[in-house]
Amino acid sequence: MERLTRKLLPSIQTKDLVIGPREEYPVKVMQFGEGNFLRAFIDWMIDKSNEAGRFGGMVQLVQPLPQGMADFINEQDGLYTLILRGMENGAPAEYKRVITCVKGCLKTDSEWDKVVECACLPSLELVFSNTTEAGIEYRPEAYTPGKAQQTYPAKLASLLYERFKAGRKGLVIVPCELIDKNGAKLRECILHYAADWKLGDGFVKYVENECAFLNTLVDRIVAGYPRTEAAAYCEKLGYEDKLLDCGELFHLFVIEGDEKFRKVIPFAEAGLNLVWTSNQTPYRSRKVRFLNGGHTSSVLAAYLAGFDFVDKMTADPLFGRYLRTALFDEVFPTVQLPDGEKKAFAESIIDRFLNPFANHQLISISLNSISKWQVRVLPSLLDYVELKGRLPKVLTFSFAALLAFYRGTKNADGKWIGKRAAGSYPISDDDAKITTINAAYAELDRSGDYRSFIETIASKTDFWDRDLNQVPGFTDAAAAYLKSIEDDGVAAAVRKLLEA
Repeated sequence: MERLTRKLLPSIQTKDLVIGPREEYPVKVMQFGEGNFLRAFIDWMIDKSNEAGRFGGMVQLVQPLPQGMADFINEQDGLYTLILRGMENGAPAEYKRVITCVKGCLKTDSEWDKVVECACLPSLELVFSNTTEAGIEYRPEAYTPGKAQQTYPAKLASLLYERFKAGRKGLVIVPCELIDKNGAKLRECILHYAADWKLGDGFVKYVENECAFLNTLVDRIVAGYPRTEAAAYCEKLGYEDKLLDCGELFHLFVIEGDEKFRKVIPFAEAGLNLVWTSNQTPYRSRKVRFLNGGHTSSVLAAYLAGFDFVDKMTADPLFGRYLRTALFDEVFPTVQLPDGEKKAFAESIIDRFLNPFANHQLISISLNSISKWQVRVLPSLLDYVELKGRLPKVLTFSFAALLAFYRGTKNADGKWIGKRAAGSYPISDDDAKITTINAAYAELDRSGDYRSFIETIASKTDFWDRDLNQVPGFTDAAAAYLKSIEDDGVAAAVRKLLEA
């Protein structure tokens, strides 16, 4: 079977497959992150906007880490098939589209000169990114002209400086990382590097006055590569595609910023669900606490109990009840919106999690769970304590489940893996954080003191942005939950939790 490439496009005659515009537009977008989410969200929106005659631009992907999907993307000339599926008007619906707006993918570690060249293109207007919640942070590092920096904000600061020196216009920068005020925080990081590296007042003014940093909220569940169905899909499509990407039908993009940028980001004009607002906080609180918080507070426990997919977890009587308790009893009172609106949204989350076509893997959601828990779950936990004067039991239990998930060992390749009944699994997070947790586990195994273990991890302000031992009762409760997980197994611990 022939591989999907631009040369193959004219011969593709698959029924119900839409092929995006085939014009070679100028590169208008530099995108940091080549993973499943951005390709199923931003790049799909750009492709649809090109089709509607509203955008007229290509996307240059940039792989920010040494490992990634750049080789696959370039082998397919930037093409890939996106499959969106779910329930529509009470019936199953599926839409297949070859995304054609991607120019290709550059690697920052080996092609930095080409990345700089792209950053200085006169046609460039936009920068999108999704480097997870841990991606937008300031870490001191030296300026290394001619070589990629370490963090994403430092890379972007270096590239903007090259663009400034080349005399090019400023860019509109649109981060999609799921942190509050993501645009403002990214701007703050870049200005910090500008000061550290003594890049001059002219560059500082360029960043402050000519570049725009928009705060955003993104919403679409993306399952990614349909591993168990890939061969069957390729057979139906008539070509091989190693970049198949799957997502749900629902999508929402909220941008907090001046509507003058609608001309640069014409997604709403192309018929897509983009909301411009002067205050994204209500949208963000609703989405992050219910949808993302629902994921992060439940999937690690469910995975350890033997579940692999979100829909199976949600349909299970025990873990479905666990999830509903988190959403309706514990998150619900912390979201400052009318009860009717909250109830409808929470119920819609359950329906989206039950989508039988999503194939959303729990292990994929587990990536960077420490920063995710801090952003997605902890605010609801703290607000619940303030409102009710007691701990939310499921959200607190989710902290213990996170630590149980992170108990691991390093394999022969030096990568962290955990163990469950079905075999080993990857633990994907900052290596130093995983190492810290497992060093504490080594002491726990010697002492048997669960409270001391929780006290040690909960005190890591670089993990949680606060000392969680200061939350009344948290240390003792989390210690008891972790001991229950390790003594009885996570399913029995969940059952005991819900019956208490």
